Amino acid sequence: MRTDATMFGRRVAGVVLFGAFVALWLPADRAGAAPTVEQTLQFRPVQPDVEYDRPDPSEYARCRVRAERYAQGSGWVVLGPAGQVLRRYVDTNGDNIVDQWRYYLHGLEVYRDIDSDFDRKVDQSRWFNTGGTRWALDRDQDGRVDAWKRLSAQEASLVVVQALVRRDEALLRTVLLSPEDMQTLGLSEDVRRTIGAQLADAGAKMRQALAASKVIDSRTRWMRFDAGLPGTIPVDAGRATGELTVFENAMAIVETDGRTAFVQLGELVKVGEVWKLTQIPKPLEESLVEVALGGPLMQPEVTQSPAGDAAVVTGLPPAAQKVLARLQQLDQSVPPADDLKQTAQYNLARAELLGELAQTLTEPGERTQWLKQMIDALTAAAQTGQSPRAVAELKALERRYSTERATDLVAYVTYRRLLVEYTLAVQQAKPDEQAKLQNEWLASLEEFLQKFPKSEDAPDAMLQLAAGYELTGKTEDAQKWYGRLAADFAETVPGRRAAGALRRLSAKGKPFRLTGRSLDGKTRIDVEALRGKVVLVSYWATWCVPCTASLPQLRALYEQYHDKGFEIVGVCLDSTPENVPAFLHKHHVSWPQIYEPGGLDSPPAQQYGVISLPTIFLLDREGKVVSQSTSPADLKAQLDQLLR
Repeated sequence: MRTDATMFGRRVAGVVLFGAFVALWLPADRAGAAPTVEQTLQFRPVQPDVEYDRPDPSEYARCRVRAERYAQGSGWVVLGPAGQVLRRYVDTNGDNIVDQWRYYLHGLEVYRDIDSDFDRKVDQSRWFNTGGTRWALDRDQDGRVDAWKRLSAQEASLVVVQALVRRDEALLRTVLLSPEDMQTLGLSEDVRRTIGAQLADAGAKMRQALAASKVIDSRTRWMRFDAGLPGTIPVDAGRATGELTVFENAMAIVETDGRTAFVQLGELVKVGEVWKLTQIPKPLEESLVEVALGGPLMQPEVTQSPAGDAAVVTGLPPAAQKVLARLQQLDQSVPPADDLKQTAQYNLARAELLGELAQTLTEPGERTQWLKQMIDALTAAAQTGQSPRAVAELKALERRYSTERATDLVAYVTYRRLLVEYTLAVQQAKPDEQAKLQNEWLASLEEFLQKFPKSEDAPDAMLQLAAGYELTGKTEDAQKWYGRLAADFAETVPGRRAAGALRRLSAKGKPFRLTGRSLDGKTRIDVEALRGKVVLVSYWATWCVPCTASLPQLRALYEQYHDKGFEIVGVCLDSTPENVPAFLHKHHVSWPQIYEPGGLDSPPAQQYGVISLPTIFLLDREGKVVSQSTSPADLKAQLDQLLR
């Protein structure tokens, strides 16, 4: 067998190749020269966004390439500086040519490209272990996913976001229910027509939504899938020839430069081992508050009235069903988000129908829920700045509910009226008017909380109020409201963040306690274990521009003082860890990192009520806080004193 390593690996056209290397000649007993570390580490996964170990070129000298033989086939394994597996290139059919390219992260295989028909072109890609469960098929071997063999609901939401970010219509179609899928599920003709109509012109609908979107751009990242429990639709519901497993009203939560937003996925149905959407996904703009009324599969059961003229939804009176049908028809024609005038008119129409529907109901709790949806629609119309009528109606409802002493509803509409007025005022204010406007906003929040201290919006109002006072330098007022929030709503996320903020604001001179998992999840980092050293704890995120700008200063100080007893512990508040290792490598950051999922709502962030980044604590050798608001520019003088 040839062993000069001049024929090493084959990739799909358009993907980085090893020059003329097209095959890997594998060693058996016929030993010879192995491919070099540099050659083996030039390979890249066919599919993008795979997180895997990539050593720095300065570490190549400590990496090794070793031949392996398996029960079926043989290959090369690439080992990192610590002996961890980085790659495997495997021949599974004994023809001495690589047909599997395997990539590892922290010693676990996370991704594999496969040449299943042994024609020296990748036609399948699989994700494993912490990489997920996806199994992609590339039938025409052009490096793009054509279909999925396995795709969880969570991963389907990830693929949707990737498709939107990349403006990739073909990728989006891989997660939309196809006519073949409908046939496999045995859907009824009526259901097929409904879904077909909703998914028609998918590419055009996606382009239209993205053209107006302020939620999705090239920096947007998927955070997580959000849905309730999946449900089973029985055969006797008449939707299909077999049972259906469905997620209803699902969302994908995304992040762009620290701003969290939502992509409405709607309904997902399981087809074999793949989850598919029955509706076109849509970014939810801040100006458009929507209430999902159900997808084409999980619809309320419909029968005919005795007179045969009106459809009746089980559990709702006939009058409510008629209004609901009109509301569903209206929601088939949602205007582009950038057309503020049409958006305002659309939401006014929704509000009118929602109010009409609420009037048909007699059960107080059910009626209140529909009235709140009506208020949300009016709020969405008012926030466009194109509907004085919507603002007037919110004020009228506030007066009406006050007269009726409907405390729950009056609190709900009052808070949204305040939000609308502040939003519109900010949009119209001149720069020199912003401070006055902020003070008026804080005063209005205080007045709201005096009137409605136990309302459902009280925790959010308190957190906004306390954070507003802190950011404007009014620490005593901030502590008062943080304290009240932590006491009155201790079990809520705002309550826990408030308790942490109190801890942070009073931390000076006190021991600093923080533990969390390392970025690779293998160990726990305990800041208290670093007593005896001067420690800087830095809360940061890859999307935080000031955090990135400060890294050269921090790195210089770390290099200058590390041997004298200075340590840094980073606390990363990215929502997902996938891009963090590459970021750290790019910026030559070598100090340890704590990472827990959740971003600004993660346990480490809540523990000290972090509301802005970077947030930096400086600890003395006894582990006590010297400063909880230091800056990189002030650090050198502080370190000279603390490290004497």
